[in-house]
Amino acid sequence: MADWFTATARPLPWRAAGVTGWGVLVSETMLQQTPVNRVQPIWEEWMRRWPRPSDLAAESQGEVLRAWGKLGYPRRALRLHEAAGRIAAEHGDVVPSDVDTLLALPGIGAYTARAVAAFAYGRRAPVVDTNVRRVVARAVHGAGDAGPPSTNRDLADVDALLPAEDAPAATLSAALMELGQVVCTVRSPSCERCPIAADCAWQHNGRPAYAGPPKKVQKFAGTDRQVRGRLLDVLRGASGPVTRDQLDAAWNEAGQRDRCLDSLLVDGLVEQTDDGRFALPGER
Repeated sequence: MADWFTATARPLPWRAAGVTGWGVLVSETMLQQTPVNRVQPIWEEWMRRWPRPSDLAAESQGEVLRAWGKLGYPRRALRLHEAAGRIAAEHGDVVPSDVDTLLALPGIGAYTARAVAAFAYGRRAPVVDTNVRRVVARAVHGAGDAGPPSTNRDLADVDALLPAEDAPAATLSAALMELGQVVCTVRSPSCERCPIAADCAWQHNGRPAYAGPPKKVQKFAGTDRQVRGRLLDVLRGASGPVTRDQLDAAWNEAGQRDRCLDSLLVDGLVEQTDDGRFALPGER
């Protein structure tokens, strides 16, 4: 499988030679619940503007949110900004390679810490996301898809597959993720292209359909996430603070709009000026 990955892996920019741990951390933060095609141009722009953690840390929160654009879940941008400041101040402007040290940084959870250790530094660290869980469910357990996540079980499953040595383990971690993203997909798996089809328990079981608990389908239209995004769009497009009327024009349901504006203020994604207008953090 490692040979398959080496021969067929997509040439994503954060996989290129010379990309630092910082570049990988930014990519992994952006890729959470966001497709590659939306992330790639924004990642490239961020790397041009802020090639080191200290470069991002020196920027205002408002400008960081503006550059985040429509990637969604904008609190990720603020956490990355905070982490950049800590990396610059405490780690010599170099993203740490150790999982435990990474976990001590703001906003870096178990998945991101392991992904950075494996993909930036070639460390042996089980990396588990939805795609990897699906590959393991099919190839190892013979199920149509993974059931509800279980951190300990999922990590143990992947850990059991990894070689003992760092470099081969890191390559296999990347290969498992790639396989789930481009071959062993949810609805139309390309089993004829799969490098492990001959050993896949799901194939040997006759490719049974998923029989576990129903999966939650994330909606967007009409949700608070959409309203928050609309309000932030107004602020990102403005050169300074905006009035309440300008924000009110972004969404016509007053109760939901007010609730979402309040949540943005609580999350630190929006600030209110002394004269009652609204701005991105640091721009009032």
